Amino acid sequence: MQFPLPVLCQPRHDSRKRRHTYPTGRNRPHGYESTSFFRKRGGVTFSGGEPTFQAKALVPLVRELKEKGIHVCIDSNGGLWNEDVEKLFQLTDLVLLDIKEFNPARHQALTGRSNEQTIRTATWLEENGKPFWLRYVLVPGYSDFEEDIRQLGEALGKYKMIQRVEILPYHTLGVHKYEAMEQEYKLKDVKENTPEQLEKAAEVFKEYFTTVVVN
Repeated sequence: MQFPLPVLCQPRHDSRKRRHTYPTGRNRPHGYESTSFFRKRGGVTFSGGEPTFQAKALVPLVRELKEKGIHVCIDSNGGLWNEDVEKLFQLTDLVLLDIKEFNPARHQALTGRSNEQTIRTATWLEENGKPFWLRYVLVPGYSDFEEDIRQLGEALGKYKMIQRVEILPYHTLGVHKYEAMEQEYKLKDVKENTPEQLEKAAEVFKEYFTTVVVN
């Protein structure tokens, strides 16, 4: 079962070798029994959509993967929280946490929802010793404000569980999905990032975080 993507679609990048990303609609990853394939610098990433919508179903699967020594990663916006989600994150080795904007009002304008739970999820990961990557979509005119990036750095820059920050350039690959659903794509007039915009954002992030990459 799949859930619709939020306002922004971003590519699912994972730079580690031999890692495979699967939609959460499948009961088990293809090649699940070939555990030797995963153990050498690899593992399984659950993405979506938003995999935490299916946390209850994922918990026993992730527990079984962990028993087989397979590294498990969850790609999530951290916006959903309940007992099953907490159990899922407790089992997970790494979380790729998408933060679309730090400023609450601008996040609401960009995504149509609050970012309060996402920030609380980041705090939970830090307090519970769960490594995570901070992923930030840089949308010109929406999430590229220097003051907001600095506020994010001030709030999370001292978190020891953040292994890296990934800046995800804005793209228009999801436009056709909205056209197919006959829905308005509200960012249709937004241009893709220039190299200068990406470099400027990276330099600001580097003032607060040790490892910053542009995907």
